[in-house]
Amino acid sequence: MLIDQAGRLEETGAGIQLSPNATRVLIGLGLHDALLPAVVVPEELNIKSSRGRAIARMPLGTGAATRYGAPYWIIHRADLQATLLAAVAAHHDIALTLGRKVDAYAAHANGVTVQASRGAQVHETHGLALIGADGLWSSVRRLAGDDAAPRVARRSAFRALVPTERVAPELRVPAINLWLGSGSHLVAYPVKAGAMINIVAITRDARPADGWSTAATPADVRARFSRFWAPAARDLLALPTQWLKWPLCDRPPQRLQGEGPVTLIGDAAHPMLPFVAQGAAMAIEDAAVLAAALAAMREDPAAAMRRYEAARGARTARVQRAARRNDTVYHLAWPASAVRNWAMGRMGSDRLLARFDWIYDWRAE
Repeated sequence: MLIDQAGRLEETGAGIQLSPNATRVLIGLGLHDALLPAVVVPEELNIKSSRGRAIARMPLGTGAATRYGAPYWIIHRADLQATLLAAVAAHHDIALTLGRKVDAYAAHANGVTVQASRGAQVHETHGLALIGADGLWSSVRRLAGDDAAPRVARRSAFRALVPTERVAPELRVPAINLWLGSGSHLVAYPVKAGAMINIVAITRDARPADGWSTAATPADVRARFSRFWAPAARDLLALPTQWLKWPLCDRPPQRLQGEGPVTLIGDAAHPMLPFVAQGAAMAIEDAAVLAAALAAMREDPAAAMRRYEAARGARTARVQRAARRNDTVYHLAWPASAVRNWAMGRMGSDRLLARFDWIYDWRAE
């Protein structure tokens, strides 16, 4: 059974980059044909300075698909969610329950009992195991005894969508565009099969917003990107009439440690900064490894969860550290940024992609 506290699942959210380590799992689940109409296959990642100077190009597209045996896709979160929900609905062994919040659980000899509430009503559900996939502020993590708050990174991400026909022609092509600036950076790429452009503007923020997602004004976003930014970047930032603001948080890299027949996956287990675009991919990897462990050890779910945790801890911690390093690298000020730009340019396209082999070439055992 899947339990979600949302009363209904809405088509909200932003773009997601699905690198080959994630698409390999989704394709293995038989979702290739269902996802393909909604995805964009980016041909390259274009890295530029905040003033618009080309720094480096990293090939994706057919080159990445050949190198890793799986494609690199970009997709809107709602399209990925809709595809997964359709797969759940088609599976007679999966039940989805909305509008219930997990308040407590108790592990026992026969598995685990979960107490979930809907308003004043309290429901009990029995199962062999409990998997907390409830995000950064995980209730399951807190109930398991870890009530430490996530680390606030003092950065905010501003996200918006605009119709593709409104952006400059050079931004309509299937590519990811990344501008690096002092303390800030900007990302743009097409989603919705190319019909919309997803924009993410990340800046320093001494006082990030309370809550997971809040509204932001266009004036607030534009004020964070000075006149020294490239006209193409500033023109792009001027297009959205609505922005949503997310505070960026993570947790210290550490090995996973669950309790009995209870474990965590995704952001509940290892939230990370978005600077290697691996948050969703790590959750997808987690699910594949955990499913394999449970299938191999059906009679002992707790042991299967310890096997999963041992398999995942070092990798997810390494990705978390890489994201933190990129937080520094992306946001360098001059003259350190000039050295970074020179080094990226000297590296060349193939070597730049090869730096991600350890992430993209992952396969579930």
